[in-house]
Amino acid sequence: MMQREMYVRLTRALLITLGIAGAAQAQTPAAGSPPTAARLLVIPFENSSHDGRVYWLTEAAAVALTDDLLALGAPAITRDNRLRAFERLHVPTVATLSHATVIRLGEIVGAAQVIVGSFDVADDMLTVHARTIRIDVGRISPEIIERGPLNDLFAIYGRVARRIVPGSGVSTAEMEQGHPALSAFEQYIKGELAEAPSAKVGYLTQALKLAPTFERARLALWNVHDDQGDHQKALAAAKGVAADSRFARQARFLGAVSQLKLAQYQEAYDTLSDLNTVASDPAILNNLGVIQLRRNAWTGTGRPTWFFADATKLDPNDSDLFFNLGYAFWLDKDMASAIMWLRETVRRNPADDAAHYVLGVALQATGSTAEAAREKELARRLSATYADWDKQSGGNAVPRSLERIKTEVDVPAALRLDNAIVAAGQRDQRDLATFHLQAGRRLFESERDVEAIAELRRAVYLAPYESEAHLLLGRLYLRDGRVEEAVDALKISIWSEDTIAARLALAEAYIAAKDASAARTELQGILKRDPANVDARVLLDRVP
Repeated sequence: MMQREMYVRLTRALLITLGIAGAAQAQTPAAGSPPTAARLLVIPFENSSHDGRVYWLTEAAAVALTDDLLALGAPAITRDNRLRAFERLHVPTVATLSHATVIRLGEIVGAAQVIVGSFDVADDMLTVHARTIRIDVGRISPEIIERGPLNDLFAIYGRVARRIVPGSGVSTAEMEQGHPALSAFEQYIKGELAEAPSAKVGYLTQALKLAPTFERARLALWNVHDDQGDHQKALAAAKGVAADSRFARQARFLGAVSQLKLAQYQEAYDTLSDLNTVASDPAILNNLGVIQLRRNAWTGTGRPTWFFADATKLDPNDSDLFFNLGYAFWLDKDMASAIMWLRETVRRNPADDAAHYVLGVALQATGSTAEAAREKELARRLSATYADWDKQSGGNAVPRSLERIKTEVDVPAALRLDNAIVAAGQRDQRDLATFHLQAGRRLFESERDVEAIAELRRAVYLAPYESEAHLLLGRLYLRDGRVEEAVDALKISIWSEDTIAARLALAEAYIAAKDASAARTELQGILKRDPANVDARVLLDRVP
């Protein structure tokens, strides 16, 4: 009975504090009634024909159908937000996902329905199969089937969209206005899917040649140029977006990011201020703070800490915003405020090496020597960079330009909410951390890795230095081939509680990373502590 009461209490607290399914809805609809303001998420369709020549249609299906649903007035979730959801769950951006994973994706983005499907191409004829899944009840709709020539791709998905949301007064002609030429659309999708930057640029440039007003391709070009550090070309791509385009606000924001990186501070500040006047956003406020930090000209235009503080109020779960706030206070020599906000940073992201180091320096400046040493030691465990910083500065200084720039604006609140818990009381927080750790342990043993990672991340959000949670996360990441993330998690586990189990796992991670020297050092250290450790000897034999 007591266990059931505890479960009910924890579940109630969980529902209050978690931003999971239904976060975008004030009430849960009854089982038989359609959800109000039902947001729709389209998953890339599966290529049933397995024809490699039409690989791009997998992603094209999701983009085209989403565009048509939006044109019909349905609140469909855009591709960018869908990709954030995939990243949040650490699942591959492919169509062959289980219904359970698809439903979790829908929950993450606050969708009421998820649309899944497949396509087949034979003799230039396209056959599309689609179904909807109701998130609240898990109900799958009857199959929708549409056929037609491949060249009529937009018309085919347009018919699918109308069958999903019947009754729209938008005409077919109006819906088609939002589509570029199919040849340009194909080049755009291929550009988004390409791995090499040169291939991306080639495809996207060709898309714009075929459809000069295809603004989405320009934004994709901005991303490629920004990733390559060519900010002048990125700025040109952003400025090429028409002022009356539905992408105009996003383009102006990205242009301001390029201006910031080109040290055109006043131009960037003016653009972001105009955008913020129209609609405030944490990314805009964050970047305004970064500008003020970099140009060190605050009089009359606002101190950096003002902007960062306002950004954290709009998004209280983004650790980058809290880091910038703490870092700005450190630069302002306000150590008490710096320590407070940097602690909030590492509470949200325990693997933030820079935050641990700056926090350590700030603590050292206030005389908290032991705590400072602990934070700086963790920073060094997470990255070798900080040992060099200590040597160069004597351990009491931090480099400039650590502030973090945001490149995504107008991200829906449902995606900004980190499906982790903001607990009200310390006791309930610890109880919930234990609850999620136990759930994560069970899921780990059942090899339900995606769900296990989600539970363990919630546990470390509540208890940042819970060594077992970090150990299990490290093993999960290693099992999933995410070696760098495994190393980070295992270093935190060892720093929190130095156990042989964690060091063995870290040695395995180093072996997977082909870092023989680090693996050997870890294993030799284990054997000094426990000369009879068979696992360490077996692993040592595997080290080149």
